[in-house]
Amino acid sequence: MFKLIVEKELKDIISSTKFAVTFGVCSILIVLSFYVGARNYQIGREQYDAAKRENARKMEGLTEWTDVREHRIFLPPQPTASLVMGISNDIGRNAEVRGRGELNPEDSRYGEDPIYAVFRFLDLDFIFQIILSLFAILFAYDAINGEKERGTLRLTFANAIPRSTYILGKMSGSFLALAVPLLIPMLLGSLILVMLQIPMQGDDWIRLFLVIVAGFLYFGSFLALSLFVSARTERSSNSFLILLVAWILSVMVVPRTAVLLAGRAVDVPSVDEIASKKSRLSASLWQEDRKKMADFKAPEGTQMKDLMQEFQKFMSKMGDEREAKMQEFSSRLNEERANKQRVQERVAFGLARVSPSATFSLASATIAGTGTQLKQEYKSSGEQYQKAFAEFMKGKTGMNMGGAMVFRMITDDNQAKKKPINISEIPEYQFQRQPVSASFGLIAVDLGVLALFNILFFVGAFVSFLRYDLR
Repeated sequence: MFKLIVEKELKDIISSTKFAVTFGVCSILIVLSFYVGARNYQIGREQYDAAKRENARKMEGLTEWTDVREHRIFLPPQPTASLVMGISNDIGRNAEVRGRGELNPEDSRYGEDPIYAVFRFLDLDFIFQIILSLFAILFAYDAINGEKERGTLRLTFANAIPRSTYILGKMSGSFLALAVPLLIPMLLGSLILVMLQIPMQGDDWIRLFLVIVAGFLYFGSFLALSLFVSARTERSSNSFLILLVAWILSVMVVPRTAVLLAGRAVDVPSVDEIASKKSRLSASLWQEDRKKMADFKAPEGTQMKDLMQEFQKFMSKMGDEREAKMQEFSSRLNEERANKQRVQERVAFGLARVSPSATFSLASATIAGTGTQLKQEYKSSGEQYQKAFAEFMKGKTGMNMGGAMVFRMITDDNQAKKKPINISEIPEYQFQRQPVSASFGLIAVDLGVLALFNILFFVGAFVSFLRYDLR
């Protein structure tokens, strides 16, 4: 009997004109999101390579390592970041490495092209969160009360069918009829990635698979919710209205309200406030150093060449001391702000997880590596590289070049004999993204919450239907 109910549901849904139209639209959007993501990756890769070439070009022809200035590192595009963009377009994509001081990533894609920030890109998160959730509601809002209105519910139960078998078959048949066909455009989209030679590694395919799993769990939660509401209402028009309100609350209201409440509950110092405190200390330290510079005196009888070297060492030592004080002060401020920000995020995300939509967005961004952790990963890897760059420059110049004034005597004869520096010796920056396994704990939590929504909504539908008036 269960098999017959599932087959009937499959036939009713797949043979309908409504399914043909909506499935066609969803398929086009899914394939398009893969294509747009692939093209965005290719464009991002071209921009990344061009930026690296320009960075190298600025150092061409330099004959002194002390002339190396404005060396920058760049955040490379990631294949999965083009499919689930998260915050990847909101954070800075490059940062100047000076050997000391804080790294401040800048030039975000949405900062350069604000039109994209207004409308955002078409990605899998949007397809699942907006389109497919409505797709589920459209087909399941009248799953029970619609059958009653058409008179087919009483006709079905004229046979000896257990209610539990019917509701389970209804859910299973609806999910198979609606979700399984969507695997076709997903596979076509994956084929597009291969055809366009997007460098998807094993970890990237795992990420994509997990995003799709999260998407289907999210889709299933709205399907179960629709079945639940349909079993609780007498008229299909009422259930559709209730589900539409629930969709608006889940997708639009709850996530934004959670952020607002978290902002009120946890006070995080603004970036401008932190920068103002750092600026005041920096100015104070510079005033102290200016006095030290005015009091500098070389030993009697020091030659001009040796005098410049002594002054350079003095400046380097003073810069190191100033940097140590700034680093200690900045680290304390940054740590305090980061701690409060983490608390604020936990509060916001915890509240937002009462919404299936917010839970899916958090899960997909974490899986794709484009969640809030991306900014910190880029900054941390940049800081590690800056230490390596500082050591390299110190080996070449004998001092830490970051923020230091460089004095040297240059003659035309000596300048003409010098060969350009070999910029290929500069350590290459490699952004090491955390493997998906590093975030599996958080991913498992979000997937578990989505699975819990499915269970709770289906249990609600199951219990409601056991008491449903079939007349």
